[in-house]
Amino acid sequence: MRITKVYTRGGDKGQTSLVGGDRVPKNHVRIAAYGTVDELNAVIGLTRTFNGRSGADPEKVARIETMLHRIQNDLFNVGTDLATPSKDRWPGMFRVGGDEVERLEGWIDELNEDLGPLKEFILPGGGPVGAFFHQARTVCRRAEREVITLMEADEEVGDGPMRYLNRLSDYLFVAGRWAAKALGEPEYLWDRPR
Repeated sequence: MRITKVYTRGGDKGQTSLVGGDRVPKNHVRIAAYGTVDELNAVIGLTRTFNGRSGADPEKVARIETMLHRIQNDLFNVGTDLATPSKDRWPGMFRVGGDEVERLEGWIDELNEDLGPLKEFILPGGGPVGAFFHQARTVCRRAEREVITLMEADEEVGDGPMRYLNRLSDYLFVAGRWAAKALGEPEYLWDRPR
C-alpha cells in the first residue's frame, strides 16, 4: 500500500469507504467499531512512548515494548477485519483469531506470576505508563461494546475480533499492574466505604 495523498474530499459530506468500496455514513456501526479500535491503538502508542521514556530497567521496558508493538499490529488486523464486509473478504485474508488470543493468554499468565493477589479494586493512575494502560483498557472495553453492536447488525463479522478484544482488555489490566510494579509506579486502591 502506498499513500500519496492524505485528503481526498470524499468524506466531506459525511460518507466514507469500507474495504471493497461501499460508501457508508461516518457514524455507521462498522465505522464506530473499527474507529474505536483505531483509538485504542493510539492510546497503546502513548503507552509505548511513555514506557520508553520511563528510565526503568531496560529489560522490563523492552518486555512491555515487545508486547505492545505486537498488539498494535494485531489491532491493525482487527481494524481491517472490521472494515471489510463479509462479501468483500478475499481468500487468504488474515483474520485475528485463536493464535493471537492464546498469545495474549500466555502473556497474562506470565505477567500474573510476578503479581500478588488483588485485595481491592485499582484506581486508574499512579504513573504515566500505568495510567495509559488503564485508559487503553477502558477504550478496549468500549471497542468490545461497539463490536457487539456491529455483530448484532451483521452476524457475518465472526467471533475473532470480539474474542481478541475481550482478552486484550484482560491483558491491559494485568500488564498495567505489572508495568506499575516493574517501573516503580504506585498503584492506588479504591477506599471501599465500610
